[in-house]
Amino acid sequence: MAQQDDVFKKIVSHAKEYGFVFPSSEIYDGLSAVYDYGQNGVELKNNIKRYWWDAMTLLHENIVGIDSAIFMHPTIWKASGHVDAFNDPLIDNRDSKKRYRADVLIEEDIAKLDDKIEKEVAKARKRFGESFDEALFRETNPRIREIKAERDALHERFSQAMNDSNLEELRQIIIDREIVCPISGTRNWTEVRQFNLMFRTEMGSTADGAMSVYLRPETAQGIFVNFLNVQKTGRMRVPFGIAQIGKAFRNEIVARQFIFRMREFEQMEMQFFVRPGTELQWFQTWKEFRLKWHKALGLGDDKYRYHDHEKLAHYANAATDIEFRMPFGFKEVEGIHSRTNFDLSQHEKFSGKNIKYFDPELNESYVPYVIETSIGVDRMFLSVLCSSYEEQQLEGGDKRVVLHLPAPLAPVKCAVMPLVKKDGLPDKAREIVDDLKFDFSTHYDEKDSIGKRYRRQDAIGTPFCITVDHQTLEDNTVTLRERDSMEQTRVSIADLHKLIHNNVSINSLLRKLK
Repeated sequence: MAQQDDVFKKIVSHAKEYGFVFPSSEIYDGLSAVYDYGQNGVELKNNIKRYWWDAMTLLHENIVGIDSAIFMHPTIWKASGHVDAFNDPLIDNRDSKKRYRADVLIEEDIAKLDDKIEKEVAKARKRFGESFDEALFRETNPRIREIKAERDALHERFSQAMNDSNLEELRQIIIDREIVCPISGTRNWTEVRQFNLMFRTEMGSTADGAMSVYLRPETAQGIFVNFLNVQKTGRMRVPFGIAQIGKAFRNEIVARQFIFRMREFEQMEMQFFVRPGTELQWFQTWKEFRLKWHKALGLGDDKYRYHDHEKLAHYANAATDIEFRMPFGFKEVEGIHSRTNFDLSQHEKFSGKNIKYFDPELNESYVPYVIETSIGVDRMFLSVLCSSYEEQQLEGGDKRVVLHLPAPLAPVKCAVMPLVKKDGLPDKAREIVDDLKFDFSTHYDEKDSIGKRYRRQDAIGTPFCITVDHQTLEDNTVTLRERDSMEQTRVSIADLHKLIHNNVSINSLLRKLK
């Protein structure tokens, strides 16, 4: 774990040094759990959003997009249950005066037991080599069976407490497990209590006329309240979906692990409206499609897994997470939920408006059921960054830090470099930039040695470097260097556009999803 923590610290440092992510308001000592995306970060983030948006709206004729407002009528959040039930169980340490989420403290304790098991397996794998039967070892080794029994008992007790919203039991688990405050090292805990995560503000020009409103904690409700608007104006027939990308805000007490958990974040959500009784088939369909979307990036199939929910939200009849292996363990990056007809029924009840859909094939009206796919842009960004980062030891003792970003997501697609700053090479390089920049994000770089320039582009994940030399002036060919292999080939300037496009186009990802 210590080694993984060191790698994660390097990734965070790299993200700042190379213009991906900055602490927000840094010159004023920052704002906790709020970050700004730099010049390379915003391009990577936009490319992730474009990949998701096109996969939803271009590949599915029955999915359209909207962009709803951040401010919404406060009754919406009463109808959705956020006013009454959008809470985290919090506990304070009296000595450090620090506040924690009780469920996170217990989850981290469970994770420690999982780590113990993996360490035992790793030691055995090293000891037995190729003859190692991991499955048999996990089943029969007394030490692993002992830890697993402890882990399973704790997990069952924790799940029951969460399902029952039993705050006293959550505190008792923390006491029984002798969980200490990371700051003070003591077990001097307060009672556990609920804390609502929504940000409240006032809307109106006078104190008497002001209305309390909330910054939206999710983007989904903006889709639900516009269900009939989209259905009627788009002449949509069930099943159909509405997609949206937008900011959401949660007053997280435990906001950490860089951009994994923030107070201001961005979501990519799609609500898919279906006939009642068909929702579980559609749930399975979207569960499979969304995992396929992730795997198409080539980050490693073994880095993903499903995690089915043991505790379902009050509105759901099925739910699963797609988890990605971060440096700090498997963590949720996307959720797929069968939300039944809860949301539309609630808005129908609280608004007094008819939100039923008339199905011409059945000749009847009903409130559609909903399948939701919800992915955090920032978490997706972090998973791509973490899986792409590598420190390489090269021949001759040289080193390089490279981001193996999926080429369609890379912030810069190609960099054009004159070998020297004379003899007309910069002018020729500029001609190539002017031709490519209409289709690709293209950098021009003439400072430092060619080797240092390559390393600079490797560090931001640029898939291709194009070197203009004296031979270019003779035969219109350039050296094309590929980032991951560092292989260099001589190609015609006329072929550059096609070669780059075939590798960096979002379409190359979308075609894997057919």
